[in-house]
Amino acid sequence: MTPYPIAAIILAAGKGTRMKSALHKVLHPIGGRPMLKGLVTELGRLQLQQTVVIVGAGAESVAAEMADMNVVFAHQHEQLGTAHAALQAKQSLADFDGDVLICFGDVPLLRADTIGHMQARLHDGDSPAAVVLGFRPADPKAYGRIIADGDGRISKMVEYKDADEAERAVDLCNAGPILARGKDVFELLERIGNDNAQGEYYLPDVVTVAGGDGRHSAVVEAPEREVVGVNDRADLAAAEALWQEERRADAMREGVTLRDPSSVFFSYDTQLAPDVLIEPNVVFGPGVVVETGARIRAHSHLEGAHVGRDCEVGPFARLRPGAIMKAEAKVGNFVEMKKSTLGEGAKANHLTYLGDADVGPGANIGAGTITCNYDGFFKYRTRIGAGAFIGSNSSLVAPVSIGDGAIIGAGSVVTRDVEQDALGLTRGEQKMKDGWAARFRAIQEQKKAG
Repeated sequence: MTPYPIAAIILAAGKGTRMKSALHKVLHPIGGRPMLKGLVTELGRLQLQQTVVIVGAGAESVAAEMADMNVVFAHQHEQLGTAHAALQAKQSLADFDGDVLICFGDVPLLRADTIGHMQARLHDGDSPAAVVLGFRPADPKAYGRIIADGDGRISKMVEYKDADEAERAVDLCNAGPILARGKDVFELLERIGNDNAQGEYYLPDVVTVAGGDGRHSAVVEAPEREVVGVNDRADLAAAEALWQEERRADAMREGVTLRDPSSVFFSYDTQLAPDVLIEPNVVFGPGVVVETGARIRAHSHLEGAHVGRDCEVGPFARLRPGAIMKAEAKVGNFVEMKKSTLGEGAKANHLTYLGDADVGPGANIGAGTITCNYDGFFKYRTRIGAGAFIGSNSSLVAPVSIGDGAIIGAGSVVTRDVEQDALGLTRGEQKMKDGWAARFRAIQEQKKAG
């Protein structure tokens, strides 16, 4: 939260052709959610009065994805440059009296705290006309350059294509975001010309126009990792790696043990309590909560799941949406859960599918057990009572209920309810034919020899 009202204009009108994707660039995910959603959520920490997203190509898909976010849209019908794009928000912010941030939807790691620093600088005693976010990259490449003094007062901003050799030697580069007062910003944008190498209306020229009025602008610097842009799949992977690196560090600071941090992948909403232990090669999809003392063993995948206190998951387990494990429950290797609850202390140690099932406390699910929950048209539930024992290689054909303390014999196909403390057994009669195997081998060997 900042002491001054603030609104944001997020530029997302570009076609993103270098992504080579039918999916709009700003909808590609970072940390399991569209990068534009992540950016809007982060900027929401500033308690924005309004957020205007500038859209162009693919506007319908962006609007559909952002329907649950508190944003409005403005359209840039012609791609005439970043200043022209920002101008499309003028009508939406006509009644807004505060500061306006202009940033880019494909810079997904921007932090609200950094914007707070920019806003504080805007309201310093020297009252700059605008504040630009700068950074010093390891390789300046073709970034626009910022020429500034030791106090951050900008004397010139220049695009790389328009810079001379001395200006290109400067390592302070333009990260893109710019902040100005609402009463100034659109008037400055409207006076920007397009007499440059690209024939476009450049957003950084806000500084140049203000300078022509005798007003200075200022720069605030951010780390390079915070302002990485996403233009292609390689950039997307690099941004994801930076996001994951920060999330892993946060988790360990919060008391989570990561045996091999670089092999663990989080989603934006992963919630891990202190004293959770995560083994290597674990992936958390969206919607996972893990309570204290739980152990997530190697090569497990969790999404939309709640893992209770002191539970154990895996190795090689998969928890799908709706999977709930109560305290001290356990699923082992090659166990899959979906829309199922495993009661306190219950166990499914290996080779099991629990779909649309309610398993009572202390129940034991034997290896190879399957809840047959789908008939090709509808889903049905299986209920397994407290302390029940399900023998190995059993198929429970839903809808079916296994009573408390009941035992299901190994290899059973259960199609009817089993009462409390009863034995449920469906198994064909075992027969033996003395000497049959020896006679069979002799006949087959004779055939092979002939």
